[in-house]
Amino acid sequence: KLKQRVVVLCAVLFLLGLAKVFLLDGGEGSAASRRDLRAFRKMEANLALAKGARLTLTLQSPWEVAAQWVGPREVYPDETPELAAVLNALATARVERADVGYKGTQLKALLVLDGGQKVVFKPKRYNRDYVVEGEPYAGYDRHNAEIAAFHLDRILGFRRAPLVVGRFINLRTEIKPVATDQLLSTFLMHGNNTCFYGKCYYCRETEPACAEGDVMEGSITLWLPDVWPLQKHRHPWGRTYREGKLARWEYDESYCEAVKKMPPYDAGPRLLDVIDTAMFDYLIGNADRHHYESFQDDGGASMLILLDNAKSFGNPALDERSILAPLYQCCMVRVSTWNRLNILKGGVLSSAMRQATAHDPAFPVLTGPHLAALDRRLNGVLATVRQCIETQGADNTLIEDRMNLPHS
Repeated sequence: KLKQRVVVLCAVLFLLGLAKVFLLDGGEGSAASRRDLRAFRKMEANLALAKGARLTLTLQSPWEVAAQWVGPREVYPDETPELAAVLNALATARVERADVGYKGTQLKALLVLDGGQKVVFKPKRYNRDYVVEGEPYAGYDRHNAEIAAFHLDRILGFRRAPLVVGRFINLRTEIKPVATDQLLSTFLMHGNNTCFYGKCYYCRETEPACAEGDVMEGSITLWLPDVWPLQKHRHPWGRTYREGKLARWEYDESYCEAVKKMPPYDAGPRLLDVIDTAMFDYLIGNADRHHYESFQDDGGASMLILLDNAKSFGNPALDERSILAPLYQCCMVRVSTWNRLNILKGGVLSSAMRQATAHDPAFPVLTGPHLAALDRRLNGVLATVRQCIETQGADNTLIEDRMNLPHS
């Protein structure tokens, strides 16, 4: 009898596990999945952003509105009726000052827009259909990748990426008259095209970014408010970038267990943020997140902020599975993330991306092959989570973590 009871108990536990997977695998039977589906439908209804929108119901500037959105766990809230107006301001506001970009490896310019708002301008370096060959982190920054990554952040419901919009800037009339001497010294002409090469680790006079005539396409990223200083962290799954030298995670199958013992990954939301980010990076093809930022003095409670996504969407045919290492080594994922990913399967993700970017000044932001890659890579993420569920069980894989800290 005891043996029969054990068999029955095991069967019941197995069925309960299957039920949990069924309810969370894109179904609508659980309270969690119903809640997440409602959140997606609300986001979806506001996905398309009107072109040329302006603030009408507030005396605040667009920059003040956006600054008030920022909190420990989000750059912008889930309901932002003013988002289109803020993005339009980023795409059209007068440039007050232009300087070389802050320190880094890639070409960028630091602009100050009307009203004193700092932004980062990344110039167009490739045509949309150019395929970046070689390592997954090869090539110049892609300005359109910054735009697409911001909208993917919206679609996934993470809300951890700074606001980004496409913009066309006349270098002769908008930049040169307000540029610092340091930036001006990097301007040159290639035929009839105005170019600049800036100041950065890989910036070279022989490799400038060039406008078409005087007009340059690029992306504008809104600078996070100075009242939220950033803290830089080495990514626990970062690459060595040295040929023949592997990082520990590349050969140690139990690496995640070691990470779980190190702060800030031993408590709080940070490890789940890293895993969310791995899925985000896999979808966009970003294998270059060697460091990441959070807000300073956060005690591990701040979100992992999705900055610097321009080494993405380089090769639509390349699915770099190693980006998913935090997911398949830890075999953990937020229930809310799992539910959202399941809602986006079957072509919903690429359709949402088309809709979200339709009115961006730099439209089309992504080519057809890159949109198809989003759907294909999403299937790879879902398959990886399902494999974790099969080997570790739903209770150990699907983690309920809806931390929503109040704004300070």
